Amino acid sequence: MESVNQSVCVVDDDASIREALTSLLRAHGKSVLSFNSGKQFLESIQWDTVACLILDMRMPGMTGLEVQEHVINSSQVSIVFITGRNDVPSTVRAMKSGAVDFLAKPISEDALLRAVDMAIARTHSQRINAAADAALRALYETLTPREQELLPLLVGGLLNKQAADVLGITEYTVQVHRGHIMKKMQARSFATLVRQASRLELETCMPSNCHQH
Repeated sequence: MESVNQSVCVVDDDASIREALTSLLRAHGKSVLSFNSGKQFLESIQWDTVACLILDMRMPGMTGLEVQEHVINSSQVSIVFITGRNDVPSTVRAMKSGAVDFLAKPISEDALLRAVDMAIARTHSQRINAAADAALRALYETLTPREQELLPLLVGGLLNKQAADVLGITEYTVQVHRGHIMKKMQARSFATLVRQASRLELETCMPSNCHQH
């Protein structure tokens, strides 16, 4: 993990808490930025540099939950919430929206460090997966419309002859297309192609539910 993508952002309207958390995290080798409001954070941050967001639940202006809504739509940033009071509905909502942890003030240093490390690891994993998905989608986009039509038939288990019947083309043409698909998708084996189609969430066509043209 590159340190540039390991920045921890602390967002809390209480200056003493911001300073305490920032000092603690820096003492453990983290790159830390701090903000006194959700608005200040959202206006001044580059998403791809943030790995973990420590977010106060209750702040004047924009609440922690409102900031979380912006983050969910914009990037893969993992959030650790901190709160001064036990608010069960907000906790449930935050966790359902993907927060890594929810820590009550006064915050345990060990619990915070564990949560931050977990958040950074999750962000790193999400970004790797997102990059892999984007690369796979780019390969898929190099297929011709006919090849994109054929791929779900093949990975759904149809034989070349059956796929040819469905598309109204010759079996030989299916074989040619199949070779092109394997090459363009950089699939070393048919099993790899099946996994790729699954990851792309293509709607596959089984022999029982395919209709001939």
